[in-house]
Amino acid sequence: MNACPCPFRSRICGNSGEKLPVSVAVEGSVSMKVYGIKACDTCRKAVKTLGVALHDVRETPLTRDELSGFFAEFGDRLLNTRSTTWRGLSDEEKAKAPIDLMLAYPTLMKRPVIDVDGTLYLGWAKDVQAALSGE
Repeated sequence: MNACPCPFRSRICGNSGEKLPVSVAVEGSVSMKVYGIKACDTCRKAVKTLGVALHDVRETPLTRDELSGFFAEFGDRLLNTRSTTWRGLSDEEKAKAPIDLMLAYPTLMKRPVIDVDGTLYLGWAKDVQAALSGE
């Protein structure tokens, strides 16, 4: 009945097997964007499962407005304080505003951030996977 190979069938992605662009806009479906970095294993898993391309925040940095929207949704959870980048910052740098830090160091953003038609998800834990698969 449905040729879509991803776990969401065409209900979300409308994928017919080809890799969809970063901003998925298939007629009769919702828009989906995945933000992260291509070196991140978790981002690669999410992109593979969702069948969409990755918006690499290193190659195409996010704007202040985009980061502000993510921060409004997730607060301090958006700042990855477990990363090697964070550990390498001075105490003075760590005291800066989180959005300013993520603008200067894109890898400080916890990832992936998944935008499904305006609804934001952070990470690729089981709860996010379940929410996106409709389970």
